[in-house]
Amino acid sequence: MLTLYQRRCPDANPDDGHYDALYAFAEKRLDRCVFGTEKPACRQCPVHCYPSAKREEMKQVMRWAGPRMLWRHPLLTVLHLLDDKKPVPELPEKYRKKK
Repeated sequence: MLTLYQRRCPDANPDDGHYDALYAFAEKRLDRCVFGTEKPACRQCPVHCYPSAKREEMKQVMRWAGPRMLWRHPLLTVLHLLDDKKPVPELPEKYRKKK
């Protein structure tokens, strides 16, 4: 989605390294996700691992690129929509608030 946004969105500036840095940040967050391979879609996730500004920027990217993904990458779009329907796993014990 980031690549599509960077290359095609009229508001994006493809020449600066901003989107490369944002992609690296997203990759790092995915690698460190508390849910591991059971990670839910970000919209459903109870743990917000992005700071507010980056979260809003990613929402903007997904809002623009999401509908366009259907034409460029239909299989990935369907897989993403199916992933969105998965139930949210329980938070691992070590990350739960202690009572």
